[in-house]
Amino acid sequence: MNVLTIDGLTVDFKTGEGTTRAVEGVSFSVPRNRTVALVGESGSGKTVISQTIMGLLPANARIVSGSVMLSDPGLAGGKPVDIVSLDPSGPKMRAIRGDRIAIIFQEPMTSLSPLHTIGDQIGEAAELHRKVDSAQARELTREMLRLVRFPDPARALDAYPFELSGGLRQRAMIAMALICHPALLIADEPTTALDVTIQAEILKLIKDVQQELQMSVLVITHDFGVVANLADDVVVIYHGRIMESGSARQLFADPQHDYLKALLNAVPRFTMNAGERLVPIRPIEPHAGGFLVKERRKAVETGKPLVRLENVSKSFITRKGGLLGARPREFLALDDINLTINRGECVGLVGESGSGKTTTAKAILRAISIDRGRILYDCGDGPIDVAAMRGEVLKDYRRRVQLIFQDPFSSLNPRMTVNDILVEPYIIHRIGTAEERAERVRELMRLVGLDPRFLRRYPHSFSGGQRQRIGIARALALNPELILCDEPTSALDVSVQAQILNLLKDLKSELGLTYLFVSHNLAVVNYISDRIAVMCRGRIVEVGPTKEVVSDPLHPYTQALLAAVPEPDLDARLDFEALDARKASEPALWPEPFRLTDDDAPTLVELRPGHFACAPGLADGAMPAALMEAAL
Repeated sequence: MNVLTIDGLTVDFKTGEGTTRAVEGVSFSVPRNRTVALVGESGSGKTVISQTIMGLLPANARIVSGSVMLSDPGLAGGKPVDIVSLDPSGPKMRAIRGDRIAIIFQEPMTSLSPLHTIGDQIGEAAELHRKVDSAQARELTREMLRLVRFPDPARALDAYPFELSGGLRQRAMIAMALICHPALLIADEPTTALDVTIQAEILKLIKDVQQELQMSVLVITHDFGVVANLADDVVVIYHGRIMESGSARQLFADPQHDYLKALLNAVPRFTMNAGERLVPIRPIEPHAGGFLVKERRKAVETGKPLVRLENVSKSFITRKGGLLGARPREFLALDDINLTINRGECVGLVGESGSGKTTTAKAILRAISIDRGRILYDCGDGPIDVAAMRGEVLKDYRRRVQLIFQDPFSSLNPRMTVNDILVEPYIIHRIGTAEERAERVRELMRLVGLDPRFLRRYPHSFSGGQRQRIGIARALALNPELILCDEPTSALDVSVQAQILNLLKDLKSELGLTYLFVSHNLAVVNYISDRIAVMCRGRIVEVGPTKEVVSDPLHPYTQALLAAVPEPDLDARLDFEALDARKASEPALWPEPFRLTDDDAPTLVELRPGHFACAPGLADGAMPAALMEAAL
């Protein structure tokens, strides 16, 4: 029996430029107690379909044709209902929305009210649909928080969203969606911005709750790793039309449509051969030349240290303790970091949120000051302490080191045209005449595969991938040596992600760039990096060549991260029972000889040539037998 049946759905949007067809002739069904994945790029119509099911289409949308039939014994009267025929604001649709059909949104922080506690927000749904009083709703909320594995459900009832981590906020969203035991759960990109370990927890949670409540799930995603681990059936959509559908086994084993084949070829995999490239649907060919090549600085020899972090530590004082207490406390973000980035290489910095990755990048950029240690940078005449730079030396350093931000939209000024954004660095550093600046800006656009005619447009008129390319162009404007990439592909579709990764690899080769690539996606880091440094709790726990770290990790935390990566392979699904993210990130629970307590001084020990792992420091410098065994 099908809980949801969509037949011939067509949706138009009226805009200032005319009528746009967002969805055309879409038909598929969601069987009872099964998971269907709706897969496609941004703009393909996935979210429009979910809005239609929920009766939440915007005012300028019009359903031209088709039906959306909900067949649920829990409905009043028990008869199937065509959602299209209902008034979106009427009592029948309000009775269905949030009760029989629930949704988990992509970004939990913007979906939760910052002014109300978690308990009040989840309990509101129970009061509306289950006809209970506030005390009963609070008890139901506590039970639902327990079901979604909240560490302390009773205390979480009075917590505000900003006091919770991303993973806990997503759990709160799931609890809110499930408190009325819906027949259909829509999960709209439920794990996009989460770490791999938290993502694995959320995927396991959705599967477990589905079994317990016997509900159907429609998961909207562009991540084929999520599809392989969650979906029974897959529907592939492109430009509002269904390209292919069938069981997950059929589509992974024998994809028929060229679009699905192209999407699968754009996904980074651990099994890729050396030198193998991702195949984006719309490739970008950079053509480096002009000032970017002519003005390359005197280079430190490739392979020589460009940046060296020596015993770097940084603490922050939290103003509020949140769930952990009300008194301010010190948080150690970086704990005795030692890391070298060599000229011409890409070092991938991986770890969970809060591990210190972005803080490390900001410290190198000198966007924050450090408490202890040194950061040395070699401009060609020997290493210089970044903290000691002043005047023209510091201004030159600002040109040499640039940053690509995680969110391409919020990092671009919406009131500035692309031309203004790209010319700004030249104005600040007083480079060139107006004509020279204009030519440089056009060259930057061509380099990242954008038409120079787009220079007069504003950021909002570009797609996410195009905005990220604008961010890359801005980072390249001053001809830097080192680029710090802070999660530059985390919010992008797989096809656009492949574009950006290939572009960064090509630019590195053509312009002799050096990268520090910050990410929580190990498959992405495996594709682009020469070496990997793994961070946990402000410490680097493992460093080594990419292929060695991925194929044979030494540290238990690295092993846990790799085990939590969902691969786009039905024969390599996650072992949910073996995953335990909290244990993996607790140094005191690591197995010997890697276990660390608060009294231990962590030390990177070279267990294999160029491959280091973190272990308690030893006074005499000798390697214990247990570590020697771990290296074998």
